[in-house]
Amino acid sequence: MSGLEELAIEGTTTGGQGLALVLSGGGARAAYQVGCLRALARHRPNLRIPILTGVSAGAINAACLAAHPDGLRDTVERLSDLWTHLEVDRVFCVDPWSLARSMVRWAFRLVSGGGPLAPEVRALVDTTPLRKLLTGALGADSRGVIPGVARNLEEGRLRSFTVITSNFDTGQTVIWIEGQNAQCWERPNRRSRVTTTTVDHIMASSALPLFFPAVQLETMWHGDGGIRLTNPLSPAIHLGADRVLAISTRFARSREEADRSQLRGYPPPLQIASQLLNAIFLDALDQDALRIERLNLLLRDIPPEKRHGLRVVDVEVLRPSQDLGKLAAQFEPRLPKSFRYLTRSLGSRETESPDFLSLVMFQGDYCRRVMDLGEADAEAQIDRLLPLVDGG
Repeated sequence: MSGLEELAIEGTTTGGQGLALVLSGGGARAAYQVGCLRALARHRPNLRIPILTGVSAGAINAACLAAHPDGLRDTVERLSDLWTHLEVDRVFCVDPWSLARSMVRWAFRLVSGGGPLAPEVRALVDTTPLRKLLTGALGADSRGVIPGVARNLEEGRLRSFTVITSNFDTGQTVIWIEGQNAQCWERPNRRSRVTTTTVDHIMASSALPLFFPAVQLETMWHGDGGIRLTNPLSPAIHLGADRVLAISTRFARSREEADRSQLRGYPPPLQIASQLLNAIFLDALDQDALRIERLNLLLRDIPPEKRHGLRVVDVEVLRPSQDLGKLAAQFEPRLPKSFRYLTRSLGSRETESPDFLSLVMFQGDYCRRVMDLGEADAEAQIDRLLPLVDGG
């Protein structure tokens, strides 16, 4: 089944009933989404978005929006404060002993030949600080449940909230839904589940492969939801959206920029990892939006009574006007010394645009700069965005 055919089928799942916000991944780059929402909140301070979908770091922002009872302006102020005061050691352990112990365990694992004495390795870093941060920011209880989501659903401020993970046991993408009268669906290598959202779901969705540890949900291990998510806009469409605002964290290079080399010498590991992560996590959103645009063109030329239940879905995608990888390189000297030593050993200074570095640049000064960029970009396009959110 082609992507276009699948989108057409998904459009028939339920009637269009509102606005959806789709927040993609990107690690620390997700601060850009907060800046975009800050601009939108200036014009629509009491806006409520009934359908929220988040994947990877975007799941953190979406969860904050879903959990707090305030209007958009007040909730975005909370998010801005969270990202502004962020530091690397509030996301993962960066003390020399923790990083050295991880490196030793990985090295011993690689040379052990899979023998019985090989140590278990789960990730390069320990994300215990992130769990503590999210528990407080999302108001989670002792079980990790986020009660604000259920409360907003009950009081009509929210219709559905989805978090997307990758099941490492089965290779499937899993869409976890908490919502009113939520119905599940399945596609090849993709399934949905009704759930009560917990911090574990958010931790799993934002677990960068190998870098952050996987999280056990129910009986299986899950990680970053963007790994096999070929249609990132489809959950929102399944849940009834007829208007979708998607915020990407990938800079769209011009043809000239795309053809220009960014390396000095042979590609270092960090540059190769950057290309892989961009392909896995960020390319799909642009491709999905293009497919919907083409489908909309076809549907608008067909009388409604002959569309066989398909519907037009208006989509707007916001993306950075500057390269966030290049921007991260400017802030690299401010990283904690031990972590900076690790990233430089992987080649962070051998490329002009270290995209991987921008994923883990959880520094308040970098995040503030990225938020300011998002706010300026959204403000520059506000005349296009307001008709979408208003339904006009």
